[in-house]
Amino acid sequence: MKKIVSILLTLLLTVSLVGFSGTTDGLASAKEQLSSSRAYKQGTIQNTKYGNVKGYENNVENTLVWKGVPYAKSPVGELRWKAPADPEPFKSTFDATKPGNVAIQLSANGITGSEDSLNLDIYRPNTAEKNLPVMVFVHGGNNQTGTSQEITGDAFVNDLNAIFISVNYRLGPLGFNPLPALNTGDKLEDSGNYALLDIAKSLDWVKENIKSFGGDSNNITISGFSAGGRDVMAMLASPTFKGKFQKAIAFSGGMTMADQNDSIKVFAKAIAPLVVEDGVKASEDEAYQWLQKDSKEVKEYLYSLSAERLSRLMGNAAIRMSAFPHLYNDGAVLPKEKFDTDKYNSVPLVMLTGTTEFSFFAMGDPYFAKSIQDGSIFTNQSKLAEFTFAKKYGSKLYSLFNTHESASKMYPNYKAPIYTIEMPFGEVLTATTDMAMAGSFHGVFVPLLDGNNKTYLSMFKESYDLKGAQELSRQFKEYLSNFIHQGNPNGEGLTKWDKWTLEQPENFVLNADEKNVSARMSKEKISKDEVIRELEKDNSISGEAKKKIISEVLNGRWFSAELDKFFGNKSLWVE
Repeated sequence: MKKIVSILLTLLLTVSLVGFSGTTDGLASAKEQLSSSRAYKQGTIQNTKYGNVKGYENNVENTLVWKGVPYAKSPVGELRWKAPADPEPFKSTFDATKPGNVAIQLSANGITGSEDSLNLDIYRPNTAEKNLPVMVFVHGGNNQTGTSQEITGDAFVNDLNAIFISVNYRLGPLGFNPLPALNTGDKLEDSGNYALLDIAKSLDWVKENIKSFGGDSNNITISGFSAGGRDVMAMLASPTFKGKFQKAIAFSGGMTMADQNDSIKVFAKAIAPLVVEDGVKASEDEAYQWLQKDSKEVKEYLYSLSAERLSRLMGNAAIRMSAFPHLYNDGAVLPKEKFDTDKYNSVPLVMLTGTTEFSFFAMGDPYFAKSIQDGSIFTNQSKLAEFTFAKKYGSKLYSLFNTHESASKMYPNYKAPIYTIEMPFGEVLTATTDMAMAGSFHGVFVPLLDGNNKTYLSMFKESYDLKGAQELSRQFKEYLSNFIHQGNPNGEGLTKWDKWTLEQPENFVLNADEKNVSARMSKEKISKDEVIRELEKDNSISGEAKKKIISEVLNGRWFSAELDKFFGNKSLWVE
């Protein structure tokens, strides 16, 4: 248990904060580019619009892999807060055998990464087969941290018989920044949603080049986990992404957008101390007002700031939009009316949730962090009851946010099938205790898809090694394979997964115990209002602790709007 807690603490630093790069060698001649047919032929060297790239064979998994392939020019210098531009062609074959740079970010070990990080990783079965469906993945980390290596494709591309692509994109204040001084007159750039523009550019690259790797450019599934899942949901409402993908999967995603004007205030408040530190303004209040101006002086100052200093800002967001606002309703990349739009990019959609999604976030909250760290959570029965209370109700609200809430919002104007799924795996196990505290956590699906994942398997290997978990993994990948191939997860030998409708708002429940898998459509119909009423009546902890958890632990999260309103919680946004 102590080992698990230690690993959890490392993970929680990332939650609360929430390499080596191949390099281009110059320009390829136009003649070389035009002479290439860019058709797939099995092997590690493939040709793209920008020249040849060389990957490697993973003989253990029987896959072909290319890492760190640039899909855009480095967004440095004058390109820092601009829409991504085409990458420079390669003079010689690009070395795609090692991971590319990750975006600069604040990690548990300090600042890591680089501004030069617009690259992607490609995995495919080591076969001659062509026209494979393509799954593009956007990593999580609150759009502030994370890497394309969050999920690697070696362990599952043969099971899915598909190509898997994972994308690095700009993060933190370099990936999202609404300050008006950065405006250029280009509507897309002036959105401040630079990370979304990166992802759109990566999809354009995939469309143009994936045939070279044996992929079908007309069968692309956009997917993402956590922040990446929320980005996927935003893409469904974005005119910028129209026609860029044919299917979508949001793993623990849900709908979040920030008001652009409110976000300007938060960013100005966060950067103001740097302005004072640099002697530009005498007080933080003066700096705060100055940073909100659309002026050349403010723009020059912002560009003068190092990426390292910017990346340290707004680090402790912990699934609170008010701490690091992103996904702005700018009216160009994302609609002013947010998800009340009637113009969705309607494609077949899967939305997945765990059933104990809030467990890691409760562990990382200051209210519980010390007792988790010193292990007293296991001996202090009152504290354990309080943690159980926070985990229970936070998870119920979070799970609704990830599936039913989004489906209900979209349904009247969404013209394609919606499939929702919950995975309670970890909640009913009795033969092992390594998942007892976390339950069906945020990311529970990851080891089921990626059997090589080190982050979660270092904590919960015993549970994922169970016979039931292995069969759960097999069936889960079969449903996913069906979906990315044909837009419908159902197939022969699998329990039927019905579409979500307003008339039958049911999740598909896919679970396993120690030995067996169970699959069914849920009959439970519960709303956020019912969860809040249940919470209000719950007297399992003291009134004082209950009040504190409601106002300081559950408040201001993605899923908390109704709870905050009901209990009169103070807004966390800058006034």
